[in-house]
Formats: sequence, structure tokens, C-alpha cells
Amino acid sequence: MAFSVSALVLFGIIVIIFIRNKQLKTSHAIIAALFGFMLSQSTAAKPIQDFLSQLAQTISSVAS
Repeated sequence: MAFSVSALVLFGIIVIIFIRNKQLKTSHAIIAALFGFMLSQSTAAKPIQDFLSQLAQTISSVAS
């Protein structure tokens, strides 16, 4: 399943707008889920996962 980066950017912008306007309703949550699904299938998934893992380790070491 191949999605272009432009579709990923479009869904990302839509999700950010919904969150900023505090209007994340059921239909918006579905769009957010689709964005997450498409993001996990992209080449950006590995760097994002690495960043989140490092962030979790940093928070864990600071909290201990």
C-alpha cells in the first residue's frame, strides 16, 4: 500500500487544525487514526520510533 507524501502532509495538517481548534470529534478521530496508519507505513516511521524511544528513556532516567 503506497501513499504519497502529499497525502501524509495533508492528513497531518488536518489533524493539527482539529486539535488546535479543540474540535476533535469522532470523524476527526478517524482522520487522526488514518494519519497514524499512513505514517506508520511511510519511511518516516523508523526515525519517529527511534526519537520516541530515546525520549522515553530520557524521561525514565530523569524520573528515577
